[in-house]
Amino acid sequence: MTEAQRAFRLKMILSFTAVYLIWGSTYLAIRFAIETLPTFTMASVRFVIAGLVLYGWARWRGAKAPTGRQWRHAAIIGGLLLLGGNGLVVWAEHYIPSGWAALLVGTEPLWIVLLLMLSRSGERPTPRTVFAIVVGFVGVAVLTAPGNSPEGGGLYWPAAVAVPLAALSWAIGSLYSRRADMPESNPLATSLQMLTGGALLGLTGAGFGEFQNLDPSAFSLTSLAALAYLIVFGSLIAFSAYAWMVRNVDPTLVATYAYVNPVVAVILGWLFAGEPVGWRTLIAGGFILGAVALLSKRPRKVEKSEPEDEPVALSEPCAAG
Repeated sequence: MTEAQRAFRLKMILSFTAVYLIWGSTYLAIRFAIETLPTFTMASVRFVIAGLVLYGWARWRGAKAPTGRQWRHAAIIGGLLLLGGNGLVVWAEHYIPSGWAALLVGTEPLWIVLLLMLSRSGERPTPRTVFAIVVGFVGVAVLTAPGNSPEGGGLYWPAAVAVPLAALSWAIGSLYSRRADMPESNPLATSLQMLTGGALLGLTGAGFGEFQNLDPSAFSLTSLAALAYLIVFGSLIAFSAYAWMVRNVDPTLVATYAYVNPVVAVILGWLFAGEPVGWRTLIAGGFILGAVALLSKRPRKVEKSEPEDEPVALSEPCAAG
């Protein structure tokens, strides 16, 4: 093995570790952050700060200033991905375990397939596709069925419904972004979506009176540390690692994050937050993740190009955490 091959192998291991563990851990970080930080304001601060960093970095690297049309498209995408996608998940974690949220977010590939099937250009689904969709949503039904409630309390139905809707919102935003006029620079496109989505989250927080009831003295060190983790690791480092992976690694291997992240989230929630992991959670997880695996494409060989250390645009598929 040459020095270049060893360096590539090391970078691939580090990138997969970052995407698997960091994106899987963001659900637990969100739970800790909203213990004392206002829900939508916390999410807003996370993405606005990360967006400003990415915007400055992209412009410093020579990216052209975005047009007004690109800002408008970014606002639509940011609203769907961050306000609808991430915002609903953050709110729902007040009422359901972070591991449950991650499993329900795992339905996003199922929504993608359903939306493509319903589109005018949609192809007729194969029996395998139909089976995978049915299996996935059976998993959702098992997880949210009557009698399956966290910590022995009653299940708050709006939260259980909100997370699959968040995955649907993320799916719509991802599909819309394919045709939207956005900057060629991935970091710049990401920053616009973060800034506009973060602004919408902030406006939502203001609408719910979060600014009026803001009490910085009540913020715990744990919540502030979780917010910093979400900004640095969840919104910057993991995206950069994912961007390198999609350009240099077999897409089928990259797609494994979709069913590894929920497993990581469930384990971390159980270890560090005492979240319950009952038999229904395990069965539902098996159904949902199995469905995602069925929808995965067959492996194909791709040529590895020179690494480019640029963050990926939010329009790429990723976890709503």
